[in-house]
Order: sequence, then structure tokens, then C-alpha cells
Amino acid sequence: MPVNKNALIRYKTIDNCLRNPYRRWTVEDLVDACSDALYDFEGIRRGVSLRTIQGDLQMMRSDKLGYNAPIEVYDHKYYRYADRNYSIMNLPLSHNDIETMTEAVNLLRQFEDFDHFSEMTDVVSRLQDNLAVARGKKKIVDFERNSDLKGLRYLNPLYNHIARRQTIKVEYQSFSARHPYTYTVYPHLLKEYRNRWFLFCTTTKGMLYNFALDRILSIQPEPDVPYKDNPDFDPDTYFDDLIGVTKWGNPTEITFWASREQAFYIATKPIHPSQTIIQDKTKDGSKVFSVRVEPNWEFFSLMLGFGPGVRILSPKSVVREMKRKTKEAALLYDAPFPEPSDTKGEASNQTKPSQG
Repeated sequence: MPVNKNALIRYKTIDNCLRNPYRRWTVEDLVDACSDALYDFEGIRRGVSLRTIQGDLQMMRSDKLGYNAPIEVYDHKYYRYADRNYSIMNLPLSHNDIETMTEAVNLLRQFEDFDHFSEMTDVVSRLQDNLAVARGKKKIVDFERNSDLKGLRYLNPLYNHIARRQTIKVEYQSFSARHPYTYTVYPHLLKEYRNRWFLFCTTTKGMLYNFALDRILSIQPEPDVPYKDNPDFDPDTYFDDLIGVTKWGNPTEITFWASREQAFYIATKPIHPSQTIIQDKTKDGSKVFSVRVEPNWEFFSLMLGFGPGVRILSPKSVVREMKRKTKEAALLYDAPFPEPSDTKGEASNQTKPSQG
């Protein structure tokens, strides 16, 4: 049952009183102690009634909150714990408490690369250790995380530059570039996609870029260049028509067929919020879906991941591009692969540079 903050203050105050064996506590003494505590913590001046404290004692004795406090009355007047070692603060966590706290701790772990959460690292670690002992079993929730990903060290500095609206210089080298380039940019947003981080920023020439953090070589502040906002970049709406982070042009309505096996998966885990089912209840269990997105690199990568279980139906331009990509993939398996005895660089030269 829910307990309000004032009640928790009273319970803790009563608990502290009853744990003190060097003083005799009447119900009137407990009323005074709780009234003082509420004034100290909440500024409440009206005090606490005798009836409220009597109800609190009854509640603490009961199992409604899980306390089952061994409160006894002796000499027909005074209150104490029958067990000198008892305290409501020493109660073991329930199974539900443990699972709820475990989920919260795992969530907090996702932010440990930011300095703003660094002060919590020790607390979270101790919580995690205590929960592991309390659970007495292996973890049941495992969040995706790549602690070895290059560029994570830039997360916190970039966060600070964005928060302070500071112009910066970024030395960046994409996968396809032979040499790095230095850009002066106004940083706007840090975005995560599939466990990879990106910086959205505007150059001094007004071009909106997104830089993968694992391709950034260095960053430094540029105090002589005043920061500017980009009125065309709204983080709340910019990604509405996107899968991933790459924006090429205008979104379009894309329809695709999914086999029975993939249709179940796609229906329960939509690839985009705009997803709708436009053909259902077929004899073979397949479905036809529709999404309104940009046919960017991340879209095709996702579609290719479904293998033969998905086929693009429209528009024709997206169908042609998907067909080209699947043909290229098939050719990789038809062509002979270089033997280990060939020149070392020959195999690596067969593939195109990755996106980034």
C-alpha cells in the first residue's frame, strides 16, 4: 500500500525512539518526537495527534507494510521493541523490491560515461553488489553495451560544450576519407543509435552534419567564434521520418511484404512508429506493411537483415536499390574467395569502405 512522506518520517522517528534503551517512551513522548521531526524536515507546525501515533504503532506492528515490528508495552505505559536488535531499517528486501531496484541500477549504468553521473558510480556499484547478494542468482536482465567503442571519451566533453553553447573544432576522418579534416562547428545534440554515438552539429557555413564519435580524432573549444543555433534542426521532430541518423532527402511511403515468420516479429516490434499493416489474413500467414520513412542507409541495412523474409514492393526506386544490394551480396558468395596464401592486402581490398 502507498505510504506518504509524512507517515514515513513518523515511522522512522518512532523506530529511532524505540531503539533507544536508555529512555522510557510513553505515547505522549512519541507524539512530541514525531511533531518535532515533522517540523524539522517539513516545516509542519501543527504537530501530530495522539490518535495518529496510536495508528502508526498499530500499522508498524502489522504486516501491511512488511514491518511486523515487535512493539510491546511494559509497566502498562511505556513502549519498546521486544527484540533489542530490531529496526524497520533492517528489513530484508522483498523479491519485487530487488527486481525493481535491479532494473533501476542497470538503467543508471547506461549513463556512467557522463561526468554528471560520476558521483553516483560508487553508489551504483555498491547497490549492484548488494543486490547480487540479495538475489543470490545470476542476472536476468542484460543491457546492450559496448564499453570498448572508440570515441566514448568524447561523450562528456561534447555534452558540456552543448550545454554551455560553445563552438568547437572537430578533427574528423570518415571511413571513406584518406585524410582527416578539421571542422569548426556549433554542437547541438548527442544521439545514440544501435549502441553507436553521433554528434549533430552545424558548420560555420550552415551545413548540418552528424559525426560518428568513433571517427572523431580530437575536439577543442573555439572561444573566438560565437555559438549559433540552427533553426532548421529541431531534435524533437528531426528524427520523425528516420530510421537511424542519416537524412538524405524527403520521406516516402514504402510498402514491403514479410513472410509468416518475419511478419510476427515485425508486427510485434515495428521498425518505425509510422508502420501499418495494409494486407493481413493471407493463407500463408504473410503480411504487407507500410512505413513512411527516408530510404537511407540504415533503412536498407535493416531490411537486408531480414534476409529472404522481406521483399520491398514500392516505390520502384527503393525496389531497384534493394535489388542491387541483394545482387551484390549474392555475388560475394558466387565469386571465389582469395586463399590465405595470396597477398595479405588482397582480401581486404575486395570490400567497399564502411559507412561512417
